[in-house]
Amino acid sequence: MTPLAVAAAGSLIQSVDWSAIAPPLITAAVGLGVLLADLFLPAPRKPLLGWAAVAGLAVALLALLPLRAGTHVAFCLKTVAGTTDNGACSYVADHFALCFQLLVLGGALLVCLLSMHTVREQRLPGGEYWFLLLSSAAGAALLPAARDLATLVVALEVTSLPAFALVGLRRDGRGGEAALKFFLSSVAATSVTLLGVGFVYAATGSMYLNRIAAALPHVPAQLKTLALVGALLTLVGFAFKTAAVPFHFWLPDTYAGAPVPVAAYLSVVGKAAGISGLALIAVIGFHSYGRIWGLGLAVVAALTMTVGNAAALRQRSDAPHSAVRLLAWSSIAQAGYLLVPIAAAGYRPGSHDPLGATVAYALIYGVVNLGAFAVVALVAGRVDDYRGLFAERPATALALAFFLLCLAGLPPGVVGLFGKVVVFRAAVGSGLGWLAVVMAVNVVIALYYYLMWTAKLFQPAAGATAEGGGAGSARPRSARPLPVPLAVGLGLAAAVGVVLSVAPQLVLQVTTGSLFG
Repeated sequence: MTPLAVAAAGSLIQSVDWSAIAPPLITAAVGLGVLLADLFLPAPRKPLLGWAAVAGLAVALLALLPLRAGTHVAFCLKTVAGTTDNGACSYVADHFALCFQLLVLGGALLVCLLSMHTVREQRLPGGEYWFLLLSSAAGAALLPAARDLATLVVALEVTSLPAFALVGLRRDGRGGEAALKFFLSSVAATSVTLLGVGFVYAATGSMYLNRIAAALPHVPAQLKTLALVGALLTLVGFAFKTAAVPFHFWLPDTYAGAPVPVAAYLSVVGKAAGISGLALIAVIGFHSYGRIWGLGLAVVAALTMTVGNAAALRQRSDAPHSAVRLLAWSSIAQAGYLLVPIAAAGYRPGSHDPLGATVAYALIYGVVNLGAFAVVALVAGRVDDYRGLFAERPATALALAFFLLCLAGLPPGVVGLFGKVVVFRAAVGSGLGWLAVVMAVNVVIALYYYLMWTAKLFQPAAGATAEGGGAGSARPRSARPLPVPLAVGLGLAAAVGVVLSVAPQLVLQVTTGSLFG
């Protein structure tokens, strides 16, 4: 073998830091273990699988602790001298990745707690359900740490593919229809993404984001158009995954047709995966095109929050599944707020400061939105079904009111207001004053439907019964005991929301690394 061949072979040797990849690896391993255990456990012991999933996610969260200090890398190429090439790493566990992994794994843990009641009530196949949920969570935990286009696409598909099956597990026609819409839209998004990735690779000769960023300014003139189109197509493909307008059409029907905990999972964990991937590709890989995609994302953000809020205003409170649909349109509007700091980063080349606002808002939104879905998993039905809930379940009604006020950005939900102020400052600081005005108008518009739902909680009940937990039961709500796992999940979300409302600066300390690092 010639010396040149030896050097080339040596550069392909990759280093592996097992502690860095432990969080997604543990999640995936527990998912496989749960699926195998399902084959041998008798039916009365099947509920233990849910607690095993919760324990596995708790261990994965603990695996984040050793990574707090510094940046950990894995799957890096070696230079000719045998040292690690930090510009060619496929996995980087930095503060950005750790914060999103905290959101993804913590969100998945809360969804597991919400799911135990639903799996039992709707007689879903437990082993398959927990396996699919953990598999998707493993992909979502891998995605924010991915630093090459191939790993990003694979992680995104690992997140999405199990989610199709989770949506379709519901034993009625709506579940299958929702899964089909979700699948078709995702296939279209993946096709666009892969086409864009192919163009970028052809123009730059690399899949690594850092190398792409270095190569784009020096692309030959005949390939500049190819590189630009590839970058835009890649970003459009990830925008599909975040349900940004005009790529949002699949989301309301998917949420309404899926089991409520699965809708909660998609609204927080699925959205976090898409947002983190979009931010990484835009800010790291394509930062030389910042002015182009920055303006594009700013327009998309404005459209997304406006369309989401306008559609939420049109939801009839007496329509079937209006509670989930209202949260679905709210989720689309919230995606618009999440896109604002990423768009702002396009106007500040080389600066990652605006991304801290995205991370902070994602953490805040994830906690309060999962809390709202926890109550919906118990009551479900229409928004009108929540009329008089305070008289029957005071603690549950107060928790839902708190979560809705957080989403609206009103006291005592101080943490929601704090998150919106952080995003607003990112827009203003980057010269996007018009986008800040659009955001402010949309925050006011959203007050109507959040306050409308909150007011119903304290109005006299229209009737003594309501549809409960999606199971079609007509028992009075006060007579239905609150399942322990669901109560724990609801309590955790409420406790975190209250703590962050008392000390909202903790969010910024986490996202800037002064606490989580």
